[in-house]
Amino acid sequence: MSILLTFLVLFSFTAAGQQFEPIGLHKLEGTVRSESGEPIPFARVSIRSEDLHARTDMDGRFSIHGIQPGQVEVEIRALSFEAKSVAVRLPADSILVQLISELNELDAIVVTATLKETSRKESTVNVEVFAPTFFKKNPGPSIYDALQNVNGVRPQLNCNICNTGDIHMNGLEGAYTMVLIDGMPIVSSLSTVYGLSGIPSALIERVEIVKGPASTLYGSEAIGGIINIITKNTSNAPRVSADVYTSGWLETNADVGFRFSFGDRNKEGRQNRTLGSSVPKKSAIDILTGINYFNYDWKIDNNNDGFTDVTLQDRISVFQKYKFHRKKNRVFTLAGRYLYEDRWGGEMDWSSAFRGSDSIYGESIYTSRWELIGKYQLPFKERIFLSASVNHHVQNSFYGTTSFMADQLVSFGQLHWDKMAGKHSLTAGMAVRFIHYDDNTPATASEIDGLTTTSPQRTLIPGVFIQDEICFNRNHKLLLGARYDQNSIHGSIFTPRLGYKFSFKGDHIIRINSGTGYRVVNIFTEDHAALTGARNVVIEDGIAPEQSYNANLNYTKNILIEKKSSLFLDFTAFYTWFNNRIVADYDTDPNEIRYANLDGHAVSRGLSSNVTFRGGSNFTAILGVTLMDVGLYENGTKEQQILTENFTGTWSISYIINRIPLSIDYTGNVYSPMRLPLLNELDPRPEYSPWWSVQNIQLTFTGWKKWEIYGGVKNLLNWTPNKNTPFLIARSDDPFDQNVTFDSEGNAVPTADNPFGLTFDPAYVYGPNQGIRGFLGVRYTWK
Repeated sequence: MSILLTFLVLFSFTAAGQQFEPIGLHKLEGTVRSESGEPIPFARVSIRSEDLHARTDMDGRFSIHGIQPGQVEVEIRALSFEAKSVAVRLPADSILVQLISELNELDAIVVTATLKETSRKESTVNVEVFAPTFFKKNPGPSIYDALQNVNGVRPQLNCNICNTGDIHMNGLEGAYTMVLIDGMPIVSSLSTVYGLSGIPSALIERVEIVKGPASTLYGSEAIGGIINIITKNTSNAPRVSADVYTSGWLETNADVGFRFSFGDRNKEGRQNRTLGSSVPKKSAIDILTGINYFNYDWKIDNNNDGFTDVTLQDRISVFQKYKFHRKKNRVFTLAGRYLYEDRWGGEMDWSSAFRGSDSIYGESIYTSRWELIGKYQLPFKERIFLSASVNHHVQNSFYGTTSFMADQLVSFGQLHWDKMAGKHSLTAGMAVRFIHYDDNTPATASEIDGLTTTSPQRTLIPGVFIQDEICFNRNHKLLLGARYDQNSIHGSIFTPRLGYKFSFKGDHIIRINSGTGYRVVNIFTEDHAALTGARNVVIEDGIAPEQSYNANLNYTKNILIEKKSSLFLDFTAFYTWFNNRIVADYDTDPNEIRYANLDGHAVSRGLSSNVTFRGGSNFTAILGVTLMDVGLYENGTKEQQILTENFTGTWSISYIINRIPLSIDYTGNVYSPMRLPLLNELDPRPEYSPWWSVQNIQLTFTGWKKWEIYGGVKNLLNWTPNKNTPFLIARSDDPFDQNVTFDSEGNAVPTADNPFGLTFDPAYVYGPNQGIRGFLGVRYTWK
C-alpha cells in the first residue's frame, strides 16, 4: 500500500510539471534564432493546417500542443526577419529554425552586377539591396515614390500640372538611369514613371541599385546606373496577399497578389537535407498574379493658384508571372504586365469635355502599356540562357491645346553563356534591341513634295559582349568586360569595363570600377517633360551621342558590436566626365527648350556614405549622405546643372516594441538648394530653391495572425515649395497667353498687365505640393 501511495505522489508531481497530450496527438517544441545565433523572442510560430500557434519566449523557445500526426507545415514570423515555412513530420524531436534578417547587407543575393547570382559581399561591383520592408517604412502608391528614401536617388517632378517626372541618380537625370524588371530592360526611355508605377508591392522580392557604369552588360541608358526590380519567386511567394491604404487626401492604393500551381507535380516530393525544402519529381507550373489599383479624385488647390496641386489619377496594373518546373532545375519563366492610366491636372473647373480646347486649361494623359519578358535555359550541359522582352507604350495626351500622340515599341533579345572555368567566371553573349517610335511632333516629321508627313524612327542596335571575373584568391578579384554595339543611326559604339575587388582582414572590402557609356537623345523622354506650357521643343540637327567616362571607389565594412548589434559602413567616391553632353537650354530663349550638345564638357562627381546600425533585434537606423557637384563647363565658365542639389541626406529609424508588438518608423530626407528654370531676368521667383525636407512617421501593429495594421503622418513639417516663392506656375491666370505682348522675335515684353514679361510656364518645380496628411492601411498575408 505504501508503495502505491508513493507512486501516486510521484506521479502527481510529475503531472504537475508536464502536459500530457490526448491519445493520438503530438507536441512540437523548438527554438528560433537569427542567422548570427541569437535567440529571437516573441516570434509567432503557427501550424498552417490547424488553428494552433505560439510565441517564443526570451530564449527563443516555443511549444505547441495538440497536433494531429503526420507531416505539418510550420510558419515562423518575426519583425525585421523574413518569414519562413518548414515541413516537420510528427512525432519529432525539438527543432531549430534560423531566420534571416530582411536586410542583410553582406549576405544579400544580387544578380544585377554580373548577370549571375552572387552574394553582395562577393560581388566585384557594389550593389545596394533594398527589401520590401524598407519601402514599407514609408508606403507610397508606387516604387517611384518609395525611392525618395534611397540615398543618392531622387524622384524629380518635371511639371507642376501633370506631375510627370524621372529618377535622378547621383545628380544625373532620369535618361541616364536604366530600369529593369527581373533583369530585363523592359522599362524603356519612354518614361521611367510609368515603368515604376503599378508594380504591386506584394510581388517585389527586392530592389537592386547599381550607381555607376553598367553599359557593358546593359547597353545604352545605363550611364548613371541601374534600378533592377526583382519579383518574388513563384514557388515561395504568399498564396494570397493584400495591401490597401488611404490618406487624408483620399488617395487610395490597393495591391492584391495570389499564387497557385497546377500540373502533374508529386505531392510529397523529395525532401532535401535542409528542413522544409522540397524538390518536385515531375514538372508543374507556378503562377504568380498581382493587381495594383490607384485612385485619386479630389481636387485640391491649397496654394491658391487656381490649379490642382496634384494630378488626379485612375490607374490599374495587372502583372502575372509563370515558372515552369523543368528537369535538372533549368530555368523557364514568363511574365507580363498591362497598365492603363488616366491622369489629369489643370484649372479647378476643368473636365474631360474641355480636353484640347482653349477655354479652360488642362493637361490630360491617357497611357496604355503592355510588357512581356521571358527567360529560358537551353537544354545543354553548358549554362546558356535566352532572354527576351518587348513593351508597347501608347500615349494620348493634351497639354492645353497642344496634342502629343506617341507610340513606341521596344523589343529586346539576348543570348548569354555563363561558364565557370577554374578561376574564371565568364559571361559572354549577343543582344539585339529594336526601337520603333512615332509621334505627331516636328521631331518625327518630314516633308515630301511639299507635304508634311510623319516619319517614324526605327533604330536597330545589335551587339556582343564578354565579361570575365577572375578570382585570384579569396581576397582579390578582377573584372574585365567589353561591349560592341552597332547603332543603325549613330554607328559603332564600344564600351569597356574594368573592376577590381580587394578584401582583407575584418571584412574590409574595397571596390574600384570604371567604364564608358553612351546615350542618344530620345524624343519621347525629352519632349514629354517639355511639352507642357508655352515653350517649344527644339532639338538641333546633327546632335551627336553622349560619351561618358566613369569611375568609382567603394569601401564597405561590417562591424559586430557585442554579438547583438552591428554597424555596416558603405562609402563611395564617384566621378563621370561627359563629352557631347546633351543639355536642355531653358535660358537662351524663354519660348524654347533647346536640346543640343554642350560646346565643352560636363562633370558629375561626389562622395556618398551609408551607415546602417542595428541595436539588437529591435532597433535599426539607416543614414545616408551624398555630396555632389554636377557642373557644365563651356567657354571657360562653369554652371551648376539645373534642378540638381549639392547635398542629399536620407534616414530611416525603426524601433520595435516586442511585447505589443508594434514598430515605429521615422523616415525622411533633406536637400540643399538647386538651380531652378526661370523665364527671364525679371522673373521674381527665386533662382535657387531653399533647403527643404520631407519627414514621415509610421506605426505598424503585427499582433494578429496574417494581419498588419499601419498608419501615420506624411510630411510632418508641412513643407510645400510655394512657401518660398510668390508663385509656382507663371501666368496661371492666363494659361493660353491671350494677354501677353510679344516683340518681333517672339519674346514676351513687360506690360502693365504683365510687369515681368512672363509667359505661362509650369516647369518651375522641384518638390511635391502635398502638405501634411495622415494615412491608414492594412496588410494581409497568407503563406
